[in-house]
Amino acid sequence: MTTPRDRQQKRQTLRRHGTLNAQPESVTQPLFQNSDFFDPDDLLQVKYEMLRQVHVDQNSISEAARAFGFSRPSFYQAQSAFQQDGVVGLLPHKRGPQAGHKLTGEVMEFVAQRQSEDASLTPEQLAAAVQKRFRVLVHPRSIQRRLRAEKKRR
Repeated sequence: MTTPRDRQQKRQTLRRHGTLNAQPESVTQPLFQNSDFFDPDDLLQVKYEMLRQVHVDQNSISEAARAFGFSRPSFYQAQSAFQQDGVVGLLPHKRGPQAGHKLTGEVMEFVAQRQSEDASLTPEQLAAAVQKRFRVLVHPRSIQRRLRAEKKRR
């Protein structure tokens, strides 16, 4: 039997790995009700079981999607990801840009030049200079991280 403490630790681990189901209450499939094995908080497990029930148990896509708290388009996305990449495809992907797309080589050259001219410039001042010169809004912390990373590479 799972204790509340164990359950909380598992939820923290799922959250840390990006696989905590944001809407576990929408999983109405009976297997996931009061089970020590099936966990509606585990997004990966929920998606996999939804796909399995359609492909192995021959449940309808609409019924399975509804019982597992998904829309039909979400089912098809999960199915495609699973067919392409296996279980790993069911893991959530990071949203948004994956790299500092605003801090191009040209922008970082400008930042380095400004810093070499005046080493006392703060990241906030550098960000303001970048915005003025390139019309690109960059967070000062992004500049600071990028400068630190480039310094480590040298």
